[in-house]
Amino acid sequence: MRGIINQTDPLMIALACAAAMLLAWGIGWRQGRRLPPETGEDPAVKFTDASLALLGLLLAFTFSMSLARHDQRRATVVADSNAVGDFYTCASLLKQPSRSRLQAIIREYAQHKLDAGRQVLSEEDLQKALKRFQDLHDRMTTTVDEAILEGTPIALSLTSTLNNVTSSNASYLAAYRERLPWTIVLLLFLGAVVPALLVGLKQGASPRPHVVGTVCFIILVAFVIYVTLDLNQPDTGAIRVSKEPFERLLQSMEK
Repeated sequence: MRGIINQTDPLMIALACAAAMLLAWGIGWRQGRRLPPETGEDPAVKFTDASLALLGLLLAFTFSMSLARHDQRRATVVADSNAVGDFYTCASLLKQPSRSRLQAIIREYAQHKLDAGRQVLSEEDLQKALKRFQDLHDRMTTTVDEAILEGTPIALSLTSTLNNVTSSNASYLAAYRERLPWTIVLLLFLGAVVPALLVGLKQGASPRPHVVGTVCFIILVAFVIYVTLDLNQPDTGAIRVSKEPFERLLQSMEK
């Protein structure tokens, strides 16, 4: 279920939710038309108000979670870029030929990071990219080990910056793969449909159906759900984390 939700276009999910809400409202309105006219305050109004309040809480809760994950991904991109830049600066203090060899590997690593971030990767492509990253890490580790054996005076700094590159890459990968639990997405979907049904039921029992207000409400809820799910899919969504830090890093490496 989680894989299906994560691979589905957020716009399609939002449209499906809007259609389900409209259908539920229509069913509720038809059932409400069969009810006797209201006389006084109906206790069922409290359930309708409570369901709408719960919907508002669910929308705010899920949107906050998705936005926090988006900000986390953006922070990890900056941290990852800074770690690679620090390692490149430290490598520039080595003697030849270790300096040129290690800097070439770091440039290749940064370019691969940028290319992978710009593409929509399937699970198979992601595994290939991770294997490429691991190969580059192994090459960097081998080159650093050779520089240390040669007696470089910056062995401690070189090792520390290499460890930071590895750690920042792990943090970036964890943030990249983090998604909303599918149970929360399902709860959000149900939390939008049930209030629409109750609203339709109440409007069906009243003389006027308030179609325009209902449609505007459904559109607004569907748009919030779309933005929430779009933030939840960083590789396929319209709202994506900028890779500008790696672009600027590669430009500085070419100087």
